[in-house]
Amino acid sequence: MNNRLYYDDPYLHTFEACVLKQGTEPDGTPYVVLDRTAFYPTGGGQPCDWGELDGIRVIDVEEVDGDIRHRLEAPLSQERQRITGQIDWARRFDHMQQHAGQHILSASFVEALGAETVAFHLGRDHVTIDVRLDELSVEQAERVEALANRIVLENRPIEARFVTDAELAVMPLRKQPTVSENVRVVIIPDFDYNPCGGTHPARTGEVGPIKITGWERHRGNIRVTFLCGWRALSDYSRKHLLLRELTRTLNAGEAELAEQAQRLVAEREQLKETLEEKEKRLLEGEAQSLLAQAARLSDMRLVQAVLAGRSMQQLQQLARLVTTQAADAVCLFAAEGEKLQLVFARGEQVALPMNQLLKDTLPLIDGKGGGNPAMAQGGGAPVRPAEAVLAHARRLLEESIRVQQD
Repeated sequence: MNNRLYYDDPYLHTFEACVLKQGTEPDGTPYVVLDRTAFYPTGGGQPCDWGELDGIRVIDVEEVDGDIRHRLEAPLSQERQRITGQIDWARRFDHMQQHAGQHILSASFVEALGAETVAFHLGRDHVTIDVRLDELSVEQAERVEALANRIVLENRPIEARFVTDAELAVMPLRKQPTVSENVRVVIIPDFDYNPCGGTHPARTGEVGPIKITGWERHRGNIRVTFLCGWRALSDYSRKHLLLRELTRTLNAGEAELAEQAQRLVAEREQLKETLEEKEKRLLEGEAQSLLAQAARLSDMRLVQAVLAGRSMQQLQQLARLVTTQAADAVCLFAAEGEKLQLVFARGEQVALPMNQLLKDTLPLIDGKGGGNPAMAQGGGAPVRPAEAVLAHARRLLEESIRVQQD
């Protein structure tokens, strides 16, 4: 482990190393293996470091068959034997804050609720742990969070080191190590002893604030989402600006925002119901008007119309109102727009299948659709005027009536 400089000093920004080998991944990405490195490879729930090797960007770091491969944006010169590495410190320190914060929060769940962590993920925007709990209340989450932040504010030392078998045997480990050799333990004295190969700050105070932002049930456990350090502060700043904007927009103090929002939602729902009722009455009146203008076809009334600016749902609703008011009615409706939309419907006294009529009409507009004998709907390209498409459907309808009468 002596060639892994991130274990000796997680604060190391730059280093020098010798190139041991160069290669190319199956996807064409070049990589190099060094005799020593400060770049942390992906592992243990922690993403890898980024940075540069002699000015060439390191885009991924992974351990493969015992080698730490530094995948590069462009290949190094084959003549280059010694290089200078530069760690993306902002990314590294963020990972140090989040990972140490996870240790503290997981230990706090054990201390406060007796709940162990069974999974950990450090993402680009959020960090999650899966905690062995059936449910988590707000009061419990606040208690765990308060304990975690107390440990942070006490600024306890964080010691990360490889331990002997004798030391390991007497340590109160939070979980058992996944390896049998070179076991590394991260220690927060009198609080947490956890086998871990990640990078961590020297003291808990550097973790910064720990904030639980939410939780949900996940595969029989509780998945807790949280933020630490600069991430938590950035999240607070963003939400504080949003809160200020809401207080201005709603003309309410912070304490009144929830009540004001509930009032607005209730008003919106009431307005929505009122609008829907008025739209229904307008459609009922429109249905009556269309029926008054209906043409007589044999023993049925044909309601044929091109209705501008209507959605498919509105066409369907209007067709239902017409056929409910008149059991002998047949509706041929169309609406023009980016697509030409069609709705064909019939009343209970009409035996002609509307889905077949639509199927025979859609080829005119390279359309697709479906439905049942009582109502069918579909749409296609507006390659023909809507009036011409409905006229074609009417001719098909008249032909079906003649066949039926014969």
